[in-house]
Amino acid sequence: MDRQRARGGFGAIEWPTMALIIICHAAWLGTGIFIWPDWPMTAIAILGVVLALQASLMHEVCHGHPTRNARVNEALVFLPLGLVWPYRRFRSIHLRHHADERLTDPFDDPESYYRALWRYEAMPAAMKLILRINNTMVGRVLLNPWLGSLGFFITEAGLMLRGARAVRRAWLLHAAGLVIVAPVIVFVFEMPLWLYIVGPVWIGQALISVRTYAEHQWSERPDGRTIIVERSPLALLFLNNNLHLVHHTLPQAPWYRLPRLFAERRREWIARNEGYVFANYFALFRSFAFRAKEPVAHPVLRRAPEPGRAFRPRQRSRGVGGIAGTSLVPARPPKE
Repeated sequence: MDRQRARGGFGAIEWPTMALIIICHAAWLGTGIFIWPDWPMTAIAILGVVLALQASLMHEVCHGHPTRNARVNEALVFLPLGLVWPYRRFRSIHLRHHADERLTDPFDDPESYYRALWRYEAMPAAMKLILRINNTMVGRVLLNPWLGSLGFFITEAGLMLRGARAVRRAWLLHAAGLVIVAPVIVFVFEMPLWLYIVGPVWIGQALISVRTYAEHQWSERPDGRTIIVERSPLALLFLNNNLHLVHHTLPQAPWYRLPRLFAERRREWIARNEGYVFANYFALFRSFAFRAKEPVAHPVLRRAPEPGRAFRPRQRSRGVGGIAGTSLVPARPPKE
């Protein structure tokens, strides 16, 4: 597909995305100043939606939108309204996730919810129970904002202690953003910071957890690992990432092009991901609200690798749209 057509034909600046970034930040400021004092519960709900939208915009920006300048793009979403994620860390982690031949691998995919069987079996019983609950849709929405954030902070602290300078730099920039955002929340909105965390921050992450709950599953074919949710009133909030296979196949395409790209080749997309399709998020909720959709243990990574070996995806075939199949096999590192 022609790259400019996939990008949407708006030239150097994608104005729909730019407009949405401006609306998002204006809504955050306006809600805190004008709605919070008189209608606090309404303000908390609106701010939660705004934070979810900014998270979606961060995702859009990390794929090279809405301008062709990475520094300009970063500046557009620099303010950490959601408090938790430094933009540079989100970008680095998420772009690693886009290696589709490694999707769901608990070692190579940083967004995988699977665990290797031997590691899962070594966990305390309480942690096993928490992870099983987290694999239900209700559990993911309620628990993951806290569970995921805690795990993220622990991992990031470990990287910084081991001297990862890029990670440390990302968090220093994040701290600079918090120096702007936190005083606005406390002194301009006059909202307690703890309430902002347990209210809007949790709501925003919970909404995003609806989208991420079933985005990927294990399949022998990489295209079969990524979901399509055909319709949803949450599509705008998620910037059409409910059509997740389309995004993974054409990550350069802006959010407002995804519905047409899907509609033009609907049957092909559905065949491509082997029918991993839901009509909407309510259908997903109805099936998996209190039932785990996936096991915690990865279906393939069941035994610890032998010394000197690592489980690595091996390409089996390639189709017109990219890699058509992989299998996880023990592979010796190359000899020096």
